[in-house]
Formats: sequence, structure tokens, C-alpha cells
Amino acid sequence: MGKLAVYRYVAMMFLVIQVVVSVFTFVALNGGDVTPVGNPARAMLVYVLPLLIVANLLLFVYWLVRRKWFYAIIPVVTFVCCIPYIGTLYQIPFFADKEAEKENGIKIATYNVAMFGREVTGFKAQDILAEMRSQDVDVLCIQEYNEMSGNKKNSETYKEYFPYMAVGREDMVIFSRYPITRHQTMLFEETNNSAMWADINIKGSEFRIFNVHMETTGINHTLHQASKLQAKNYDVSDSQLLSAIYGNYMMGMYFRAGQAIQVANEMRQSPHPIILCGDFNDVPYSFVYNTLLGNMVDGFKECGSGFMKTYRGSNKKPVRIDYIFHDEGIKGLTYYRSDLTYSDHFPIYMKIAL
Repeated sequence: MGKLAVYRYVAMMFLVIQVVVSVFTFVALNGGDVTPVGNPARAMLVYVLPLLIVANLLLFVYWLVRRKWFYAIIPVVTFVCCIPYIGTLYQIPFFADKEAEKENGIKIATYNVAMFGREVTGFKAQDILAEMRSQDVDVLCIQEYNEMSGNKKNSETYKEYFPYMAVGREDMVIFSRYPITRHQTMLFEETNNSAMWADINIKGSEFRIFNVHMETTGINHTLHQASKLQAKNYDVSDSQLLSAIYGNYMMGMYFRAGQAIQVANEMRQSPHPIILCGDFNDVPYSFVYNTLLGNMVDGFKECGSGFMKTYRGSNKKPVRIDYIFHDEGIKGLTYYRSDLTYSDHFPIYMKIAL
């Protein structure tokens, strides 16, 4: 085989790779439009979208080096179509309004506190409350709440700053500096996760605040169980571990899909403007994200800045699984996180205009 033939063969292989990568990217961008039940492969592609975008950029560089200008158009078009998705992960800091924090409004926060680490002194709960004071938070949605720290009730000290409180399932709570007029718990079938909402009268305007905690991925639990078995000298092969992780992840994805539909249906019945907070345990553009977002606004895309990683448990990759959405009639002013280390999540804050 001559050099020219080898050159043509390599060029054709790269073109095939480019087409495959671009097709997979477009499928992934729309993977969250269909339920994962019955479409698991399409739904799973959403989780590798960052890798597919990087692959397109590398192929673009390859076409530039080889001076294949026509072929270079393919990754460019693909990348342009990915810009809305990239906006869910990163917002250019230049567009952040530094004066927005001074405007009149209220601040919402959502935080999965991981049961305050189940510590008995109450230190973590108190320090988190101090952080909410310093951030001037008006409404706080907590997931994985724990009422007792030793023999102390956390709600007793929180009410000094948040005089109003609505409790859903025992690990779900909404604290507020404004009167809560009504609230309701939403239970999810076959799981300990749940959601809730509370109607809050804020300076004469009624808002319905949703607090959700969707089904977990199950990966950490699987790894923990495998470690326990290995500690007891049981042989856990890599194939068994991967199979268990995959099975639990798929089940979690199916559960979250049903939970998202249930919450979305409940939100449609709201007579008041909605603010949706919580731990979705899922990434942007997934079925859960798209279903819960609906016609609402992703606060980070509206007024966030920089990269938005909300899960501390993932040290190697920036994962965003905690969110604040709101109705289109509400204007967001600021959206950010603070780097508290008391949980495997970061707290997320959003200020909205009144």
C-alpha cells in the first residue's frame, strides 16, 4: 500500500470518526427529551456530553492541521449547537452584574446538608445557620435534614433567624423569614426520597417554593457495599462491580424520571409563581432536568458566573446536580454557591427581584 493510499485511508477513518462523534453529540443533546424507560442508551449519552464536546474540539484541530477546511465545518456546527448546553455548566463572568446584589429582592438558598454529618454537638448546624445569616438568606430549602443534634433540636435555634418552618418528610424542610401560609408533602413510591412545597407570603406577594430531593445514583452505596464485602475477604470482581454500578444507576435513573414527572404535574397546578429548589441527583439536559425545567428559567443560565459545580463528592469532574429554577415572570439577579465543606454538596444561592 503506497503512502497516498495510507493517507487517504487515515483521512477516511478520521472522517468516519467525526461523523460518528457528531451524530452521538446531537443524539445526546436531545437525549433528555425522552424518558429513559425504554430508551436507556439514548438517555445515557447525556452523561458523556462533555467528552463528546471535547472530542469535537480535538477533531476540529485535526482538520485545521490537515487543512481540510470543508471537514472542519462539521465540528464547528456541532459545537455551535452545544452552546446552550455549555451555558448550563459555565457562564462568562463578564456578563455577571456586580451591582445586582445591591438591588431590592429576596434570596433563596438550597442545600443538601447530609444530615449535618450526624454529629452530636450541633456545630455544623449552627455554622450553616451562621452562613445563611451572612448571606442574608430569606428562604432556605434543606434536603437530608436532621432535626436532632445530640439532645438539641436544630429547629429551635434556626427559628431565631427563620421564624417560619415547613416540614415535609422528616429529612425535608423549608425555613423562611416570611410567613408560610400552606405547605404539602409529596411522597415518591418505592423510595425514601420525597418533595414538598410551601406557599410563602413575601411582602404581599404569594410564591410557591418547591423543595425536591430526587433518587440518588446508587454508585456510592454500591462502592460502599463492595468495600464491606472485600473487607470480609469476599472476592468482588471488576465485572461484578461494574454490573452492580450499572444496574443501580439505571434503576436510579428510572426512579428519578417518574419522580420528575410527578413534581412537574404538581407544579402545573400551582396558582402562584413557582421557585423550584433542590438536589436533582442528575445533570443538565437529562430527562429529569428538562422535565422539571419545562417553561421555567434555569437561574444559573440567567445570572450565574463561571463554572458551577455543586457536588463535592466528585473530585475529578465538575458535576452540577443542585438547582434553582423559577417562573419566567420572575427576574433573577444573582446566582452563586459558597464553598462550605460540611456536606458532599455545596449550598446554592439565588437572589430574585421583587
